[in-house]
Amino acid sequence: MEEWRKNILKHHLDTALIMLELVLSVIFILVGYLTGNIYFRGVGVGLIIAWVTSAIAYLYKRKIGS
Repeated sequence: MEEWRKNILKHHLDTALIMLELVLSVIFILVGYLTGNIYFRGVGVGLIIAWVTSAIAYLYKRKIGS
């Protein structure tokens, strides 16, 4: 495995997962609106809720850990 991937997985896994949730939520919402499918939009909204929750937890952990 390349060194940059190991660095991300070892030191920045929580940040990478939060960003992945954000990107996936945007993709699902866009697909939902473009196709008119309410289920894709629902998945996107669920991922936004997960993204906000994990971002709050990350910031809280970072504040407590410092």
